[in-house]
Amino acid sequence: MSLRTVESRRDLMEFLALSDRVYPAGSGYVPPLRAQVRAWQRQGVRLAVLRRHGRVVARTTLHTDAAFDAKLGGRTQLFGLTEFEEEAAGELFEAIVAEARAAGRQSVFGPVSLLPNQSGGVITSGFGDRGFIDSAWNHPYYPVAYAKHGFVRRFEADTWICPVPGEPVFGFDDARLAAEGLQVHRGQRRRLGEQLPILREMLNAAFAQLGYYTEISADQLARQTDGLSFLLDESLLLYLTKAGRPVAFVLCVPDISEFVARIRGDLHLVNQLRLLVNRGRYRREAVLIIKGTIPAEQGHGYMRLLSRELHRGLIEGGYHTLRSTYVERSNPGSAAQFRAMGGRPLHGYTFYEKAP
Repeated sequence: MSLRTVESRRDLMEFLALSDRVYPAGSGYVPPLRAQVRAWQRQGVRLAVLRRHGRVVARTTLHTDAAFDAKLGGRTQLFGLTEFEEEAAGELFEAIVAEARAAGRQSVFGPVSLLPNQSGGVITSGFGDRGFIDSAWNHPYYPVAYAKHGFVRRFEADTWICPVPGEPVFGFDDARLAAEGLQVHRGQRRRLGEQLPILREMLNAAFAQLGYYTEISADQLARQTDGLSFLLDESLLLYLTKAGRPVAFVLCVPDISEFVARIRGDLHLVNQLRLLVNRGRYRREAVLIIKGTIPAEQGHGYMRLLSRELHRGLIEGGYHTLRSTYVERSNPGSAAQFRAMGGRPLHGYTFYEKAP
């Protein structure tokens, strides 16, 4: 078998439908939004399927990124949106490696959609807990298959789940606000276009030191946050300025994972209206997408201040649970907020790499 590029509308529907077979309703899997997959295809990302007797048994994307190559110091074949029936794993991985070898790539890395600082990954534990938006969920046979076929783990991490305590858990000396010129700002739907460049500057500075992170461009951020204003709870997007200069930020969104899973990722206009009408139902759990402090201001307790204000916003909004996208195990300081809230690791998390 060989990988065949998705070309026709029927090919695309079969590509999308594979996850419906691999993950029946109630499995814990949250599919990517179909509109996002179509957008990637229009942008030139190669979608590919593996067929057995005419039936799709595995799928992946194949793409490259010059910034990621520079970060890892080699020519890397990236793959993503990778789902497979258990018996098809070997053929899929052989086909991906063969494509990389033919292209002169030094390694294959994934699954990423489209980069590890966007989404992707494989969970390695916590299979009994459902997945959520911007995070992975898969069957237990996935990490077994990757290991069996010679892939090694990279950037091991955990997602987290926390109750939202009813009492304050983050202390900060408010006398510092005036003394240091600190001001907390909330997200605003009407001004989101002005606030996103501020977040991008802090995001790139805060994460540049991490091994997997590549700088996000204005266009990439715009695509990633397309529709965010529709979903945004303004009290859950916060950033801090010091003497007028942005120094730290945190972004959470209401957890609409169960809705996205129920509609199988097909957020067409009618489903958007359903979500809009019923969005109050999804203001009980939230997902922390990303947070950070610029390097020059780390260690000053500014994230504790934002964590305090975020906690206050969660309580006022009626949220009872906070989940977080993956935090590398080599970065325990980022998990301190979750421990303070009484949280625990939810899913073991990793990416995989193999040399052709």
